[in-house]
Amino acid sequence: MRHVFVETNWVVAYAAPEHLRLREALGLAERARAGELHLYLPSVCLAEARYPIRSKFQPRLPADSVRKYLGWAAAKGKLSSDEATTVRRVLDQYQGSVSAELERLDERLRSLIDHPGIEVFALREDMLARAVELATQNLDLKPFDQAILAAVLVFAEELRDLGAADISFCELDGDLPPWDKNGRSRQPLKDLYDSARVWVYGDFAMENPPRRPR
Repeated sequence: MRHVFVETNWVVAYAAPEHLRLREALGLAERARAGELHLYLPSVCLAEARYPIRSKFQPRLPADSVRKYLGWAAAKGKLSSDEATTVRRVLDQYQGSVSAELERLDERLRSLIDHPGIEVFALREDMLARAVELATQNLDLKPFDQAILAAVLVFAEELRDLGAADISFCELDGDLPPWDKNGRSRQPLKDLYDSARVWVYGDFAMENPPRRPR
């Protein structure tokens, strides 16, 4: 069994309005449902994902910008009346559809709790204690990232002690991967992952960087 940790960026990619969801993020959930792997998600990530989804994907501002252009273009004779009407109809449909999906956001987030193959877990006292330890290790991480890292390391060590051999962390954020933007190793972060035997992927397809043979 493959054991895979994900965090807030995966939740955003999974629960965004339908046309903006990442295929690879949905694929991880489907692979978990099929029993190919088991996903682990800190419960605090559900709450953290709500704000970026609601703010980043609000449809009104981009739609209103296009509507303003339509008014200008129609006045300048750059669009026919029929063309402007068609575009407005599409904009209304787009805004209504996305707004309805955002209204159902909490329902989609809650569905992850009961999703087969996904374990949504609360941060425990030992994980919070590890986060305090990490604060002294020159990682230059925000408090939330420290807590997520601590949760992954502690849980991964428990899985390893139970015999798990394939433990990964899919991480698209720029703060937690054990490499910098130029692909160079980040210490002591890399040593922490290596010690817990966690392989970190920079995508949700679990392809890059390729996992080293065990």
